[in-house]
Amino acid sequence: MRWWAAHNKPAEFTVYPAEAKVHIEPAAEINVSGHVAHGYTIAGLIWGQECLWIDDAQNLVALISTDAEFDHFEAVREAYEPSLNDFIASAVQSNLAALAKLSASARVAPSRKLAIVGATLEDSTGAAPVPDSVIVMEDGVIKAAGARSQVRIPKGATILDAKGKYAIPGLWDMHAHYEQVEWGPIYLAAGVTTVRDCGNEFDFIRTLHEELDRKQNPAIGPHLEFAGVIDGEGIFTLGAILATTPEQGVAWVDKYKAIGARQIKIYSSVKPDVLQAITAEAHKLGLTVTGHIPEGMNAIDGINDGMDQINHIQYETPYFTHPVLGADGKPDRSKPPVLGLDGPRAKELTEALKAHHTVLDPTMVVFESFFHTKPMSELEPGIAHVAPQLREALDSPVPSPDQMANADARWQVLMATLHELHKAGIPMVAGTDQSIPGYSLHREMEIYVEAGFTPLEALQAATIVSARAMGVEKESGSLEAGKRGDVLLLDGDPLADIHNTRKIWRTVAAGAVYDPAPLWRSVDFTP
Repeated sequence: MRWWAAHNKPAEFTVYPAEAKVHIEPAAEINVSGHVAHGYTIAGLIWGQECLWIDDAQNLVALISTDAEFDHFEAVREAYEPSLNDFIASAVQSNLAALAKLSASARVAPSRKLAIVGATLEDSTGAAPVPDSVIVMEDGVIKAAGARSQVRIPKGATILDAKGKYAIPGLWDMHAHYEQVEWGPIYLAAGVTTVRDCGNEFDFIRTLHEELDRKQNPAIGPHLEFAGVIDGEGIFTLGAILATTPEQGVAWVDKYKAIGARQIKIYSSVKPDVLQAITAEAHKLGLTVTGHIPEGMNAIDGINDGMDQINHIQYETPYFTHPVLGADGKPDRSKPPVLGLDGPRAKELTEALKAHHTVLDPTMVVFESFFHTKPMSELEPGIAHVAPQLREALDSPVPSPDQMANADARWQVLMATLHELHKAGIPMVAGTDQSIPGYSLHREMEIYVEAGFTPLEALQAATIVSARAMGVEKESGSLEAGKRGDVLLLDGDPLADIHNTRKIWRTVAAGAVYDPAPLWRSVDFTP
């Protein structure tokens, strides 16, 4: 920053050895106890934008950035620490404003009335596809959807000619971690019009939710629902929002409810009595509870203590397997467990899941990145399109030859568990837990089909089933009158081949039409 200021604040300069092009722009000032902190957004040093503030003497006051694992990173000078929340909120707003300039060419100004004409309508309800359809929206809400012969196009409507395309509902990613504002264009480019953030910093997600949910000129990105994370104290403790007593758990539920959360997310160190208090308060306030099964508990314990949903398939696999025992009679964790799909524990779990109407969020793509035995590019071609700063970190290598059989066996256990749970009728929602940004939701659906889902069932996991799981099926999840105008227009039929969800022609989010290519370019991905 000092070099930049001393060299007449160039609009762009190059840093070495990476030869990265860096841009610095003024952002909001923050006044702390009479001292002014001057804000700037910086792009080019890492993937995405960073925000920092300096004082009049050019000393660093605060930095809002991400770490090497793409998680939040904040640093603040001690005297300014009480204002950290203000710095976080200001960084979100400044980064969104800068991002809007980069992605402006991707968005067609929304029309008050929009008619999508000519596409084959596949509304995710299970109804037969409707060729040559019309979808009419007003003010971002679907007013009618059906055959051209049955739907009147209102006078003065903007016409989007979608002849030869396939119209499906905008997709949901039910396990997002919206760590940076750059995820907004990525989600829209990938056809994701709604995300559920599954655990984030309180002030970051509060501000992001407010900006994306603005009625007038919302920020670039999908509709955002979020689950407020709560953890306890233990070896797996994550973040700063901790509840070690039932009273603390209740207080955090109340705070999350006040900022718009629809769910609470349990993390891995919450104790049973605290979990029970959290679920009771959440249910009293109309919230549901998702998350990890805390250490020392099992999936049935979590269900019985009030959890409505469970993240990650790892918590179900022990009911469909048994461990290999070592010479000492104890489980040998170096060896993959052995499948036992028809055992009493499998039946016990499926009966508990059905009785409590529990929803599962398997996040298969995360485990595939751990256990894949093919090059990542063969499983996820999107890896070739991500920003250069991300590619190496995301392109995990295949295991060594001596580890190959172990990795494959563990993956087959996960796939068999997924298959059995689906066969039992347990509802599943599609989520990625980040993985390959944008692309992995499509891979998640492909894995579901490999595990025995029909293409329609896989698509429903990322549309109507997700909306039901969040209690908003009257607002989203299918292409029906009264629902948000979220439509994905494809160049191929996803009911014939689930891979066709990747063939995105246009994304329509709340009635605004987006071209994917400039969205990808705005965050340094290649279309």
